[in-house]
Amino acid sequence: MEQRKLGDRTVGAIGLGGMPMSIEGRPDEARAIATIHAALDAGVTLIDTADAYHLNPGETGHNEALIARALMAYSGPADKTEVLVATKSGSLRPGDGTWHQNGDPAYLKSAAKASVQRLGVEAIGLHQFHRPDPRVPFADSVGAFAELLDEGVIQMAGISNADTAQIREAHEILDGRLVSVQNQFSPRFVSSYPELELCAELGIAFLPWSPLGGIGRAGDVGTEHVPFQEVADARGISPQQAVLAWELALSDVVIPIPGASRPSSILDSAGAAEIDLTEDEMAALAVVLGD
Repeated sequence: MEQRKLGDRTVGAIGLGGMPMSIEGRPDEARAIATIHAALDAGVTLIDTADAYHLNPGETGHNEALIARALMAYSGPADKTEVLVATKSGSLRPGDGTWHQNGDPAYLKSAAKASVQRLGVEAIGLHQFHRPDPRVPFADSVGAFAELLDEGVIQMAGISNADTAQIREAHEILDGRLVSVQNQFSPRFVSSYPELELCAELGIAFLPWSPLGGIGRAGDVGTEHVPFQEVADARGISPQQAVLAWELALSDVVIPIPGASRPSSILDSAGAAEIDLTEDEMAALAVVLGD
């Protein structure tokens, strides 16, 4: 698989989002582990998780522990030591389907140390602030990640669901050690394109979450319809692959993390890394950005 830069590491251009394997509608553990193993076989070396990816009360860290077990059990051809597991803290799920934020620095540091234990590592490869907490100054929350870096609890730091001002602020607070920004970005949700452009300017990895949103209706832009299906049909690929290939072509800092709970889904997504869209195809798809 094509490799892309993430901090001081290189990872496959397509990652795996672990959330669907632990929340509502999650599969049984055997299928979840098979999905993770299929991703590794396909060259995926970035797996995204969070301590809040769970369903029931008392299950904090369900997805982190699942990924740790899957990596421990893997015996395929890929080198599992090259896998970068990226987790997050700062969001909570009490078990009723809602999400809440906690950006208190003491909590974030405690949560990171708990994630270290669940993942079975000496230090978290990439730890990300899940979402800004309006009750806590953003600088205070990000400052906790600077301390975690200094203490060696985490190896790299990122932020998620951030705007351009917050990216610049975090970059400064972390003294240039901000390596990733994880925002929603897809044919349906392109409002984070300025953040993508800023990441490209600063050399920071941009990790689109829910990167396949909108492919069912191909993304409405006024009365226009973005022709991902047409590109897919012409190439004999899935529309999901067309969307991911489009995102990869926007900038070499982009590393989509499509969620999956079936081996077939991540295998299809991983195939997008081998697709190079033409200038004409990119021009046809540019309408989604309003170009």
